[in-house]
Amino acid sequence: MSLIGHGWALPISFRVVNTLNTLNIHGDTEPSLSITKSDYPLAMSLAQLKGKGKAQDYEDLDPVLTYRHILQNNLGTRDPLRVVALCDSDAFYAACEMVRLGVTDKPLVVLQWEGIIAVNYPARKFGITRFHKLKDAKERCPELIIIHVATYKEGEAEPGYWDNVDSKTHKVSLDYYRRESAKVLAMFKAGLPDAEIEKASIDEAFIDFTQPVRQTLIQRYPYLSQIPPDAPNGADTPLPAPPPLNWGTDSHLIPINPAVDPESNPVEVSAPLTWHDVALQIASEMMHKVRVDIATKLGYTTSAGIARNKFLAKLCASYRKPYSQTILRNQAIPCYLKPLEFQKIRFLGGKLGEALAKEYDVSTVADLLFACIDHPAVEELQSKFGESAVWVYEIFRGIDRSEVKEKPAVNKSMLAAKALQKPITRIADGPHWIRVLAAELSLRLNDARKERPNLWPKTLVLHAGHGYGNARSKQAPFPFTRDVTVDIVAAAGGKLWKELVGNVAGPFKISILSLGFSGIEVTDASQQSIATFLANPSVVAGKKRPREENGNPPERPHRDTPPARSRPSSPTSIGPNSTSFTCSECHKTISLSPKLLSSTSDVRERAQAFAAMKDEHSDFHFAQSVAREVEPEVEHIGTSKKVKSSKTRRKDNGPKGIEKFFNRT
Repeated sequence: MSLIGHGWALPISFRVVNTLNTLNIHGDTEPSLSITKSDYPLAMSLAQLKGKGKAQDYEDLDPVLTYRHILQNNLGTRDPLRVVALCDSDAFYAACEMVRLGVTDKPLVVLQWEGIIAVNYPARKFGITRFHKLKDAKERCPELIIIHVATYKEGEAEPGYWDNVDSKTHKVSLDYYRRESAKVLAMFKAGLPDAEIEKASIDEAFIDFTQPVRQTLIQRYPYLSQIPPDAPNGADTPLPAPPPLNWGTDSHLIPINPAVDPESNPVEVSAPLTWHDVALQIASEMMHKVRVDIATKLGYTTSAGIARNKFLAKLCASYRKPYSQTILRNQAIPCYLKPLEFQKIRFLGGKLGEALAKEYDVSTVADLLFACIDHPAVEELQSKFGESAVWVYEIFRGIDRSEVKEKPAVNKSMLAAKALQKPITRIADGPHWIRVLAAELSLRLNDARKERPNLWPKTLVLHAGHGYGNARSKQAPFPFTRDVTVDIVAAAGGKLWKELVGNVAGPFKISILSLGFSGIEVTDASQQSIATFLANPSVVAGKKRPREENGNPPERPHRDTPPARSRPSSPTSIGPNSTSFTCSECHKTISLSPKLLSSTSDVRERAQAFAAMKDEHSDFHFAQSVAREVEPEVEHIGTSKKVKSSKTRRKDNGPKGIEKFFNRT
């Protein structure tokens, strides 16, 4: 058997002996070969030829695809035709400022206090990075445009780009970047309606192309949609060979052989094609189109990696930045992964990566793969590093079964926090920061309600602490108001502040302060809020609502948010002589009492009684809907909270239910 690129002939039957610095491969009939540690990847390939009792290295790169794989739509993360992309906005914070200022090709950096947090690509040509001090960056590029992120300051309802910002009085705002990120995500969803899209961070999104690619695959190659009559194994018959493929010029191909550049060597590009290659190419067309749309309409360039799973897509997204996309074919996975220093891989840069490097005295993926070549090494990894260590074993082989999941459209919480350089030591100093945090919260909630007007938080939470493990919090229901302003949020936060620190005996120090909303939900559009209901003067005064002359209740005026609850409508067939009706909400039939019917035969009196009966039944449903919006009572016991449900509250002799609600003053 010959080894490509080396011309060595070795027998299939051999054994591998690992020494400190060399790898000795002993053939049954030929002299042994000593290979240095730099040749571990080659040696590992040799060792796997044996096959018995050994873990196969990258054995799933070219699985046999059948008609069943094409026709089934529920294979999930194990689908051999799965295609995932990671699309990353290029130098996003800097790009946002370039769009805001109308800057195109001038060097620009974004500051947060004294540190550089973003560098655009024209500035990177001068060697400027985020790790440089501002003084050094100016020396490298005197024409450098320097922008400090927007900040909140007391007395301002919205963040701004102020002069002389100070971390002791201002708070950083990322709201502009969040809005621009939402625009990019919206264009992904509009341009790829059949794909699954998961927002990974403010400037990244994973896209699962599997379903739209499968649809396009069948459209382009309709013969795949039907099992041939002469298929020997029915649905399990392998697919025919794929047709020739034109990769185009919109994507970079990671080479199968790292010594060969696919853009200049046609031999590499014409390597045997698979149907997964076809799927990758179709996804690249879709990805390129939406990326061009984003650049054209929003002014943001993006880079994407396209591969068979999330891990590989993210790994290759930065292959040729900026404004590019890269395809990682299955056949190219081994040579792309093996030279990587595994401690640079996500989740392996911390203690786990350090422990692996120390345990096996290795640094690259290839080294660690060789150290774990035997299948028993999986159990060894798990015994030393926990059950989840099998993830390491798989990830080094390019296997990642994590799903692309679209995150909920509504975040359940919002948080504005500030790490204070000058700790709060007096009660009087708190309201300044409460108001600054309230400005951010009110702005973010109002932004969210522009898309979903019925969005509202249940609770406002104030958290104060100094270092780790030394924190206190206070929370209270956040009442509905039509317009969310800084004053309203600050007033509620100020009340929590007084409750939190008002009874503190002796000196205190607060270096971390946060104010947040929790329990954010989209309320039922058909429900009216308590505030809106009590805004009706006639209800507050205990008077009945006016009736029109025909006995029907007047229409409620239109309100912005949340919409008022409509009264149950009566069937249109009800006439002036009607004595009963069926409620459209509870579906019960409500009738005038026999006593009333026998006491009067006057048509007008009966009509008035009938109208009053309908209106009272409507009031019953309306009061029920309002009562459901009342917050449960929350009391704090130490650091925990206790919610009193209706089952645990003590009974009293006072009015209950709807009666209790109407007896409030």
